[in-house]
Amino acid sequence: MSGADKPITPPLEHLPAEDAPTPALKGIEAIRDTWKRLPMKPGVYRMIGADGEVLYVGKAKSLKNRVGQYAQGRGHTNAIYRMIHQTMSMEIIVTATETEALLLETNMIKRLRPRYNVLMRDDKSFPYIAIRTDHETPVLQKHRGAKSFKGKFYGPFASAGAVNRTLNTLQKAFLLRSCSDSTFSGRTRPCMLYQIKRCSAPCTGLVNDGEYAAPVKDAMIS
Repeated sequence: MSGADKPITPPLEHLPAEDAPTPALKGIEAIRDTWKRLPMKPGVYRMIGADGEVLYVGKAKSLKNRVGQYAQGRGHTNAIYRMIHQTMSMEIIVTATETEALLLETNMIKRLRPRYNVLMRDDKSFPYIAIRTDHETPVLQKHRGAKSFKGKFYGPFASAGAVNRTLNTLQKAFLLRSCSDSTFSGRTRPCMLYQIKRCSAPCTGLVNDGEYAAPVKDAMIS
């Protein structure tokens, strides 16, 4: 974890008494109380239940904006409404970049197995991000339903919009292809994603297999 991966200063539990969160707050009021302190920076947030259990781990390009969506109290699935109701406090880690937040979020979910991340993982209606490795040139893609192909799966995500935002971040960071196999095999010139620096164009040989394998390995978090 880099030096940027550290709790907001001052940490919530060390705020002056007059600014400290009220212990009796819960649910949406506890979330709003945390939201007031958040910066417009990327990071990871954890929702904590009454007994200290980590209910959910999420990442954000802007912590202020993302947690603000929970604080609005509308437009959520039933599972997320239940999670909000059970939240007693939040823990925040600010990161230097959105990609760093994504990597930290993934590691925390694997280590902590928060209840609501697991519930969504078991619901096939929630979207995932997959790195499909059953092709000699692995592909980064959105995925729903059964995991019927070889690869690595990340998620689940609460909405298709969250998947799309994360895919954009990963494309910028790792330049992996996201096209279908038929499109990949039929290309003779790099597509627009290469022009806007979101793909390294392995379809036309602008990178060889060894050069492409390195960012694939970096993206496939162990």
